Amino acid sequence: MKHISFLAVLLCSFVMGLAQHKIIVSVRDADSRAPLAGATVLIKGNNGTQTDAKGIAVFADIKDEQHQLIVRFVGYREYDQPLHFPLSTDTLTVLLEHEGEDIEEVVISSTRSTRTIQNIPTRVEFIGGEELEEKGNMKPGDIRMMLNESTGIQTQQVSATSANASIRIQGLDGRYTQVLKDGFPLYAGFSGGLGLLQTPPLDLKQVEVIKGAASTLYGGGAIAGLVNLVSKAPTAERELRFFLNGTSAGGLDLSGYYGQKFEKVGVTVFASRNSNQPYAPGNTPFTAIPKFNRYVINPKLFIYFSPKTKLNIGVNGVFEDRTGGDIKYIKGRGDSTHSYFERNKSTRLSTQLALEHQLNEHSTLTVKNSFNNFQRTITIPDYVFDGKQLSSYSEATYSNQHENVEWIGGLNYYTDNFKEHSIDSFPKRNYNQQTVGAFIQNTWKANQWLQLETGIRGDYVIDYGFVLLPRISALFKISPKVNSRIGGGLGYKTPTIFTEETERIQFRNVFPVNANNNALEKSYGGNFDINYRTAFFADKLSLSINQLFFYTRINNPLLMGAATVNTYHLVNVNGYMDTKGWETNVKLGYGDFKLFIGYTFTDAQITEQGVKRDNPLTARHRLNNVLMYEIEDKWKVGLEAYYYSKQPLSDGTTGKQYWLCGFMAEKLWERFSIFVNFENMLDTRQTRFDSIYTGTVTHPVFRDIYAPLDGFVVNGGLKLKL
Repeated sequence: MKHISFLAVLLCSFVMGLAQHKIIVSVRDADSRAPLAGATVLIKGNNGTQTDAKGIAVFADIKDEQHQLIVRFVGYREYDQPLHFPLSTDTLTVLLEHEGEDIEEVVISSTRSTRTIQNIPTRVEFIGGEELEEKGNMKPGDIRMMLNESTGIQTQQVSATSANASIRIQGLDGRYTQVLKDGFPLYAGFSGGLGLLQTPPLDLKQVEVIKGAASTLYGGGAIAGLVNLVSKAPTAERELRFFLNGTSAGGLDLSGYYGQKFEKVGVTVFASRNSNQPYAPGNTPFTAIPKFNRYVINPKLFIYFSPKTKLNIGVNGVFEDRTGGDIKYIKGRGDSTHSYFERNKSTRLSTQLALEHQLNEHSTLTVKNSFNNFQRTITIPDYVFDGKQLSSYSEATYSNQHENVEWIGGLNYYTDNFKEHSIDSFPKRNYNQQTVGAFIQNTWKANQWLQLETGIRGDYVIDYGFVLLPRISALFKISPKVNSRIGGGLGYKTPTIFTEETERIQFRNVFPVNANNNALEKSYGGNFDINYRTAFFADKLSLSINQLFFYTRINNPLLMGAATVNTYHLVNVNGYMDTKGWETNVKLGYGDFKLFIGYTFTDAQITEQGVKRDNPLTARHRLNNVLMYEIEDKWKVGLEAYYYSKQPLSDGTTGKQYWLCGFMAEKLWERFSIFVNFENMLDTRQTRFDSIYTGTVTHPVFRDIYAPLDGFVVNGGLKLKL
C-alpha cells in the first residue's frame, strides 16, 4: 500500500510538472482603447512575439510558476508585471499609457488648449526641460543657440559689432516671428532687436514653437510662426539652483533660480548677471563679441485663493550696457583711425498678471494683462538713436472643455507706442498703434482617428483697418505608428520701421512709417507633415521620422529702399515674398545613445514687379546632426555637426558654405554637476574666408553676417541644485 501511495504522489507531481497553459494578451491604448499592432510582448522564459493587426499576442505551453510579462511599444510606457500561473482567465488586456502623459511639461499652452501634445491638431514643436539644460550649457546667457539648432529656424545676427539677432523661421525675416513669454507679446517692435540676447534659459520650463501662420491665436506678427517661452511654476518641493559659467572669450555668467509652493502662496525668483570682455579672434579689427554687462531680475508671486481660483503676478527687469566696434578703441587704445564703436544701452521693465477662475467642472475664465517699458539708446560716431517703447496687452478668454469638444473664445486689446528722443532735424519716427481683436477656436475629436481645430479672429487695427483671420488644422491618427497633421491660415503684420534691414544701419536716415504711405502686410500659408515611429530588435532600437512640407506667401511685403541720396524709406512693394520647402527629422535611439538628424530645404524668394530674386541670408540647404550619450544622473556627452549651404547676400554676392562642429560633456552628481563645451571646434569664422565690411576701419560699411564671427570658444562651469 505504501508503494502504491508513493507511486500516486509521484505520478501527480509529474502530471503537475507537465501542466501547460495558454494565454492571449490584448494590447491597447489606455485612452482610446484602440488595439496596438506591432507591440512587443515578452514572457520571460518564453520567446517574445509581436501583436497582430488586432493587437493580439498568443503564448502557449506556459508552465505553472511565476513569469514576468513585459510589453513595449514606441511612444508608450513599458508595462512590466508578474503573472502567477495558473491564471483565472486565459485572456489578459494590457493598457499602455503614452510616455510623459502625466508629466506637466507635455501640456502645450501655445494653442490655448489643455490637451497634451499627442492630441493637438496644430503642429507644435516642443523643447523640454532636459534639452533646455543641455543647450544652456552651451549658451547660458541667452536663447539664440537653443533656437538656432532646430530645423527650419535660424537666428540671424543683424549687427556685426553688437551681435544683435532675430529669429528667422523657414526663410522669413525676423519681424514675421512672434516671440511670447508665457503667452504675452513682450518682444515686438523696438524691443525685439535685443530680445533673444536678453532671455536666459534657466527659468524656462519649456519652449513651444509653431511654424507657419499663427496670427489667429495671438494677432498680428505671427506670419512665419511663434515662439512661446514658458516659465517655471512653483511646486511643493523646493527648487533652488545656481549656475556658474566662464568662457575662453572672456564671458562670465552667474544665475540663480528659486521656486516653491506653499499652501496658499507660491513664489519664483530668477536673477542673473551676464558679462563679456571685448573679444576679436585672430587679427580681426572689430569685436566678434562686444563688451557687455547685463542684469536680469524676474520675481513672480502665485496666489491660490481656492482650488478654483489662482492669480500670478510677475515683474521682469533687464538692464544692459553693450559696446562693440574697433577692438583697439573698446580696449582703450583708440586713436583718430581706430575710433568706430556701437553702443547699445537698454532698460526693459515689464509686468505680467494672469487671473484664472474655474466657473464649473468644464468652464474657465482667464484674464491677462501685461505692460512693457523698453528704452534703448544706440550710439555710433556722429549719430544717436534714442527712443522709448510703451506697449500693453490685455485679454479675457472663456474656455469650455469636454472630452471630445473644446471651445475657447476671447477679446484682447494691444497698444504699441514709440517715441523718439532725437536731437537732429530728421523727421521723428514716432507712432501709436492700437489693435482690438476677438477670436474663437474649436477643437473637436471627431473619432479615434480624426481631430479638428478651427478658429477665426477679427482684428481692427486703428488707422489700418479690419483683418479677418481664419485657420484650420487636422490630426489624423492613421495607426499607432503613423499620424499626420495638416493646417493653414491667414496672417498679417502691422508696419513699423523696426526691421532687420533698418536695424543693420541703426535706423539712421530712415523715414517714418505711417498709414498714409504704408499698408498691412498680409499672408497665407499652410503645412503638412507625417510622423512614423517604430522599433526593432525587441524594442532595443527605436526610430521616429517626421517629414514636414511648408509654404507661406506675403503679399506687398514692406521692404527698405532708397528715398533720396543717403536716405531710406520702407515701402510695400508691388509683388510678394514667398517661402517653400521641407524639413526632415530623424531620431534613432539605442540604449544610452540617441542620434538626431535634421535636414531643411528652403526656397525663399521676393517677386517685385514680376522679377524674382532670392531672399537674402537664407541657406537653401541645412543639415543638423546631434549624437548624445547619456547615463541617467551620471553622464551626458554630445557631439554636434551643422552644415549651411551658400547664402545669397543683400549686396548681390553669395556667401560661402560652411560646417560647425561642437562637443559637450557633463558629469552629474546628486546635488551638482560640472560641464565643459567646445563650441565651433573647426574655428569657422566669416572673417577667415570672407570680409564683413567695406570702406575703412574708421568709416566701415558692414556687410551681411551669415557665419559665426567668434570662432572656436571653450566654456565650462558648475551647476548646483540645493
